[in-house]
Amino acid sequence: MGHCCENEALELAALRERQAGVLRVVLVASLTMFAIEFGAGIWARSTALLSDSLDMLSDGFVYAFSLFVLHRSTRWRSSAALVKGLLMAGIGIGVLVEAAMRIRAGALPSAPAMATIGTLALATNTLCFVLLYRHRADDANLRSTWLCTRNDLAANVAVLLAAAVVARTGAGWPDWIVGIAIACLFLRTSVTVVREALSDLSVSLSREATRPNESPSPTFRSS
Repeated sequence: MGHCCENEALELAALRERQAGVLRVVLVASLTMFAIEFGAGIWARSTALLSDSLDMLSDGFVYAFSLFVLHRSTRWRSSAALVKGLLMAGIGIGVLVEAAMRIRAGALPSAPAMATIGTLALATNTLCFVLLYRHRADDANLRSTWLCTRNDLAANVAVLLAAAVVARTGAGWPDWIVGIAIACLFLRTSVTVVREALSDLSVSLSREATRPNESPSPTFRSS
């Protein structure tokens, strides 16, 4: 029995190491793509690229968060999720402000830049998707990470469609619509993340607060 338990512990440790290796790769890929896409979004005057770059940054937070909590307690996971949700809300608001300024100025984005960088972002998320695919059924932590990456592929495709419409019409509204839609999705997701994190953190703190007050059951001796 002891030998069996030891083997299971070694297998679990090996699995965690493989998961950590994959998360490190996709983390670096996402943060690198964020820097490229964010810079290109500013240069190309593209709200869609800026929003999608911040989506890549959010992916980076998700991967870092998943890596960080592989061996952590519920309180750690809840606290990290709360910080992530608040940061996502700030990012979403910032993109909406940026979009409003661009709409007011009537800035026309660069369709070729949108198409080029959008394709690169799609390739990056596809790579992350493939790397995470084999771990999608490992546990809830890895599955949620994989689902997040899968959903991001739709945003990448939306940016490419916006680039095509901008190139065809010579108008900026497709870029604005896609950028604002991604930003609103950010805000909606951040609200959900913050609400769930606060709920989990409250439960965790309540358990920790009651634990020291627990006293052992009295022992009665027969006379």
